[in-house]
Amino acid sequence: MYLHIGNNRLVKNSEILGIFDLDSATVSAVTRKYLGRADKEGRVVNIGGEIPKSFVLTETKIYMTYISGGTLLKRSERIELI
Repeated sequence: MYLHIGNNRLVKNSEILGIFDLDSATVSAVTRKYLGRADKEGRVVNIGGEIPKSFVLTETKIYMTYISGGTLLKRSERIELI
């Protein structure tokens, strides 16, 4: 199954390692450093032109999305029930 993460972008559920709220996750300096390094390596994909609220972590990419982490989590749980 796939999770819609915004702007007509789908990510395969089996590839998702985590869904994180951007405000609370970036409180940690370690997370900020990790995201900065991933951005320099070209692994960060910004979905849409809006201010991101959360990010979806996969093995190869980090998707910044304007959809809240709570909404994405609800969508992913709903998909598992189908």
